[in-house]
Amino acid sequence: MEYVSTRGGTGAVDFEGALFSGYAPDGGLFMPQHIPSLDRDTLQRWSSLSYPELVKELCSLFIPAKLVPRNALNELIDRAFSRFRHKNIVHLSRLKDGLNVLELWHGVTYAFKDLSLSCTGQFLQYFLEKKQKHVNILVGTSGDTGSSAIESVRGQRNVDIFVLLPKGLCTQIQELQMTTVIEDNVHVFAAHGNSDEIDEPIKELFADVDFAGKYHLMSLNSVNWSRIMVQIAHHFYAYFQCAPSLDTTPLPMVEIVVPTGGGGNITAGCIAQKMGLPIRLVTVVNSNDIIHRTVQHGDFSLAESVKATLASAMDIQEPYNVERILWLLSGSDSRLIKTLMEQFNISKRLKLPEDLHRKLSETLGSCSASDQDIVGAMRRCWEENQYLLCPHSAVAAHYHYSQPHSIPRCCLAPASAAKFQDALLRAGLAPQIPPEITALTAMETRSTPLERGQDWAQVLRGRIEAVAQQW
Repeated sequence: MEYVSTRGGTGAVDFEGALFSGYAPDGGLFMPQHIPSLDRDTLQRWSSLSYPELVKELCSLFIPAKLVPRNALNELIDRAFSRFRHKNIVHLSRLKDGLNVLELWHGVTYAFKDLSLSCTGQFLQYFLEKKQKHVNILVGTSGDTGSSAIESVRGQRNVDIFVLLPKGLCTQIQELQMTTVIEDNVHVFAAHGNSDEIDEPIKELFADVDFAGKYHLMSLNSVNWSRIMVQIAHHFYAYFQCAPSLDTTPLPMVEIVVPTGGGGNITAGCIAQKMGLPIRLVTVVNSNDIIHRTVQHGDFSLAESVKATLASAMDIQEPYNVERILWLLSGSDSRLIKTLMEQFNISKRLKLPEDLHRKLSETLGSCSASDQDIVGAMRRCWEENQYLLCPHSAVAAHYHYSQPHSIPRCCLAPASAAKFQDALLRAGLAPQIPPEITALTAMETRSTPLERGQDWAQVLRGRIEAVAQQW
């Protein structure tokens, strides 16, 4: 299994090369050269597996045993999930009116990103220890990625992590989950800008190939293939939990509703679909609706500004993983993707070619939810079930409540409601706060401010160079 750039301007790499790269050198994103196809017998055999066992099976298809022997891979994944609070790692709550909620948030930071990042952290350690190598991880976060990434590598001697968060645009809990980690290898920057703006200095440093190579830069955002790979398991597990029976021909369909920010989870769903999983995918967004407009009208264009919403982790205008989806649907046409993405990078506006838009709209359904819709779904779910949804999960529930369903449907829940107290209060609901989250407010914090007018990329360069001198 080798990995190629969506833009076709760099040679193929193995899993280790993709893991340590982040963006490809040509600005594209790494994808498997071939997507494995699963037959009916395999799906039936996998249907009884636990979530960790599914992750192991899927990862073994994308990580050759000569690179990571299967026994070692199993041990890494078991270690990755050892800190999760739920015995099943993920849990399906079956609620009234056919609302199935797949809770992906039982990890350390109460967010779905703990699932993929805990595994990715173990994969990193495996290769770093073998090669006695040090890396610098750069992460931009709109809320949950930063804390999950920090937890996956905190205290590790051969990794330094540099996290940029948008000051005041995360919830207080999300910010504290990052700034209260006082470790020598953790460097948090509080930037006075939005999620898209903090991605710019990170892209600039990765684009400086000499600097990125000298200081072994890598990313743990969902540009990293490893995260997408693990997230494929969400869709298989959701399917097996919600499908009525696998004894019929053809296999039954299940609709999976995916709250979408940067697009990693929906990309994983598209790959699962291509592997042969009989799912119908729906991408759901808040008022920052570029993906919704792209699916409905082929209009991949920025709005005038990012809107601050209750579902703050989805307040994103440039969902970079759309590039991976377009590459998949174009039949791996890297020349076309390079042309389209270069056009978008220049003008921030792109009208999809008619054929590509048709394939996209056949592959994905879409929906956009306002803050009012989010609050309404949170209230209804509580009134009917005494079950608290986070505002991102409520975007999926809004779709469920507003659309008739003739087939089983599963809504992915990316975070615990406990992290979003303000949204709960806005909905007139009482937060239920775990003690470990309450304790954050009394802990020491540490971060470096990034003010408007500063050269953020230069500040980052300086810190990375200073850390490297200590090695």
